[in-house]
Amino acid sequence: MSSDKARQETRFQGVGVSPGLARGTIHVVRDDGDEVARHRIQAGDIPNEIGRFEAALIQTRAQILEMQERIAESIGAKDAGIFDAHLLVVEDRTLIDEVLRKLEADLCNVEFVFQEVATHYADTLSKIDDPYLRERALDIQDVTRRVVRNLLGKAPKSFLALTERHILVAHNITPSDTATMNRKYVLGLATDLGSRTSHTAIMSRSLGIPAIVGLHDATEKLESGQQVLLDGYSGLLILDPTPETLWHYGELEHRKGQVAEQLTGLRETKSTTRDGRHIVLSANIELPDDVEAAPRNGAEGIGLYRTEFLYLNRTTLPSEEEQYATYRKVAEQVRPHPLIIRTFDLGGDKVAGAVDSGDELNPFMGERAIRFCLEHPDMFKAQLRAIIRASAVGNVKIMFPMISGLEELRRALACLEECKAELEREGQAFNRETEVGAMIEIPSAAISAERLAREVDFFSIGTNDLIQYAIAVDRVNERIAHLYEPTHPAVLHLLKMVADAAHTHGIWVGVCGEMAGDLALVPLLLGLGMDELSVGASLVPRVKRAVQSLTHTECQQLVTELLELDTSSAILGRCTEMAQKHYADLLG
Repeated sequence: MSSDKARQETRFQGVGVSPGLARGTIHVVRDDGDEVARHRIQAGDIPNEIGRFEAALIQTRAQILEMQERIAESIGAKDAGIFDAHLLVVEDRTLIDEVLRKLEADLCNVEFVFQEVATHYADTLSKIDDPYLRERALDIQDVTRRVVRNLLGKAPKSFLALTERHILVAHNITPSDTATMNRKYVLGLATDLGSRTSHTAIMSRSLGIPAIVGLHDATEKLESGQQVLLDGYSGLLILDPTPETLWHYGELEHRKGQVAEQLTGLRETKSTTRDGRHIVLSANIELPDDVEAAPRNGAEGIGLYRTEFLYLNRTTLPSEEEQYATYRKVAEQVRPHPLIIRTFDLGGDKVAGAVDSGDELNPFMGERAIRFCLEHPDMFKAQLRAIIRASAVGNVKIMFPMISGLEELRRALACLEECKAELEREGQAFNRETEVGAMIEIPSAAISAERLAREVDFFSIGTNDLIQYAIAVDRVNERIAHLYEPTHPAVLHLLKMVADAAHTHGIWVGVCGEMAGDLALVPLLLGLGMDELSVGASLVPRVKRAVQSLTHTECQQLVTELLELDTSSAILGRCTEMAQKHYADLLG
């Protein structure tokens, strides 16, 4: 038997973070570590070493800014923002001062001292049981390698200059690697390290490159030149796929292609159930440039504009005029469809450099969102005035985040009325009937929904926070992520409470959290009576197909049945059954 026939395929299981299939030759990159030799220096050499160190930091900063600019031009400023953490490393006075102190104390070459200090920082962060801080450790490692290379006068990594089509397999692919590699030759990405929130995942999705992370030791078992098939849907990397495997994936690719073609044709159709109930299907955006994807995917306007991204990655507050110009431009692009502008949700993990937010032991339950705005009335009123002024040119609605109860809502509404009175005195044009809504993402707001519904024009349910607050599960904590259950019976009852209160008082209710884009849960949300779903723009065609495949009556019957079930798994099972029955091809 020939060696070719004897060869069996080998499968490596990771986490699929960017959908798609890729087949081809791999190029394996092992973590070279850039080990630096240690040698003694004289006290008189210290000024020269400090000069070399400062020059390397300046050179590194220039390289990072160049990559940031390149990413911003090709895939948007939102994705380029991930390099801000890298810039902070080269400007970190604590780290730099420690290097200078050790340089004088140890009297050895600055590249060795810098690598030692920076590696200690990264190692300390990597051991902390927090996914966000572990990602920051990878940022420090990436910048450390770049500074050391600049100190040593080394050329960039060789794999960045590859000019043949390949699947890149690496221990870790840093943001700077992704930004500088020649992407037209990269068919797919696979890494030993990483999570769904890692930079590799974010960048690969933005670039549309199939990707797998979390393969653990693939780089130790694979060699450049081997043939693989990469499945970014299920997270499988298959070495030497058999003819049967290739046939299976050929069929899968054909089916995916057919589904994609069908979905493209839905752009001009309405998201209406088979028995005639129309569901408004909107898009979520973070930056003004994102708005173009909404009509391209067939969305009916913007259901959530996360305005706090105007405040991040900058050192000065945006003025009322700057905000007005931004909101006006988006409103003009979206009209006649609605643009729902959420007031700043600063705090938690979104801290603006221009605002002194102080240290909080638990920032997600601290001074964030509407609490933060009410404590900073000048900043809040500047935003409200800008939004109200933009209502003169488009179908603009205002939404307050993280409302916990009636008093808080009334304080926000009073602030809004003050702004309207000021603008009237100034003779500014605006729509006096601009709709105002409350986000329901705190359990106390859901329980108080009957009272809140009398004061606003609509509700929008932020399921991401509502779920984690209701069942006390941090959704980004890897140790308990499996306990984050959108179909928990308590969550189901909270959602019903909100929808019923809205309809009792004649206002509409939508969902703008990740739950709205989960195809298995669309029957549940329709059965609960949601009037609007707002999802990432790329998900709009799939959710629209799901809505068009269902009847509102059968979804209502489903919810009646679900309310009698006792466990998350039972509720999810029944929802999935209905989704499989009507649009199994979307779930595959």
